[in-house]
Amino acid sequence: MNHEIFARRKTVRAAEGPGPAVERDASGTWHVRDYALARAILRGDSTRQAGFKAELVAQVDTIQNQPILFLEGPAHHQQRRQTARFFTPRAVGSNYRALMEHLSDELIGKLRQHGRADLSELSMTLAVRVAAEVVGLTNSRLPGMDRRLDAFFASAPGQTSRLRMILDTVRNQSVMFAFFMLDVKPAIQARRSAPREDVISHRIGQGYSEPEILTECVTYGAAGMATTREFICAAAWHMLEQPALRQRYLAAGEDERYAILHEILRAEPVVGNLKRRATADIPLEQAGVTIPQGALINLHIAAINADEELVGEHAEHVCPGRALAADNASPAVMSFGDGAHRCPGAYVAIQESDIFLQRLLAIETLRMERAPTLTWNELVTGYELRDFAVVV
Repeated sequence: MNHEIFARRKTVRAAEGPGPAVERDASGTWHVRDYALARAILRGDSTRQAGFKAELVAQVDTIQNQPILFLEGPAHHQQRRQTARFFTPRAVGSNYRALMEHLSDELIGKLRQHGRADLSELSMTLAVRVAAEVVGLTNSRLPGMDRRLDAFFASAPGQTSRLRMILDTVRNQSVMFAFFMLDVKPAIQARRSAPREDVISHRIGQGYSEPEILTECVTYGAAGMATTREFICAAAWHMLEQPALRQRYLAAGEDERYAILHEILRAEPVVGNLKRRATADIPLEQAGVTIPQGALINLHIAAINADEELVGEHAEHVCPGRALAADNASPAVMSFGDGAHRCPGAYVAIQESDIFLQRLLAIETLRMERAPTLTWNELVTGYELRDFAVVV
């Protein structure tokens, strides 16, 4: 292990500290913090999605074709095979690298011109425009799709009064309507006339309705935009505070740069929890327990990613060159999930982040004027980094 560069993780809530490998709380929810147990659950076929409002979407009568994020079993495997062509390393490199480079150059040029910027805004612009190209949201009637998408992930206030719930419902419906009319519907109309190599065109070809395509855009596209935005900020935060890590990253070849980014993502998973619902009894022989059918399962990703049996010592620190005990473990451990529902856009996110960060961190005069404000988003159970002031 390389002890030369250490930095403790920055984004994990205090409540997500060490805990039992598996336990059942008073409400009946099972909490898992062990890598091997979590992998067995995610790679098995005895659970279904329960996070990201999956169980709410499943109750909507007008949605006959569920978003790929919420499908299970053969239907999910079929959809993953059909859409895999958009997300292979070769496809990402040939179809989107030039766009990522152009957008990154444009954003870095604006930073140089103005002398300062909010990095969270730059990363949002980049993430939205790249994901929009992959999904097919490229025909908006008005600018501002990034703001409309950002509204989906605005954390709801802690109040739970009836009035608050009514107001939140109205707000959510208005946000969804604006996104549909200004961004999704124009994209559908354009692709019915001239299909392209993107997700919306693919769904039109499968006979998806407009509400179904809208739901797919929210779950498939918007979630990826939000998570990539946060990771770029987290990676920049680490490297701006650690000159040695920054220089190592800039001097490295692509494989080593990707390894550094994966290690930062392991320590700073953007999605902090994955929720599953057991569709059958799940015996966990290693732990001597059985999770019963119907139980809610909460996989604590930050804790799983810091499982010392897998990642070794200093598990809560960024340590490039870390060797993992399991041969087939992802270098980011479970930050992209695992099993059938592993994030399909993982390579998009890493390549996009790398292209932008190379250009950003190569500015010799770049420094962090103010560390970002850290908050928590309950919908994706992940961190949000805002007001990240950088100057050149």
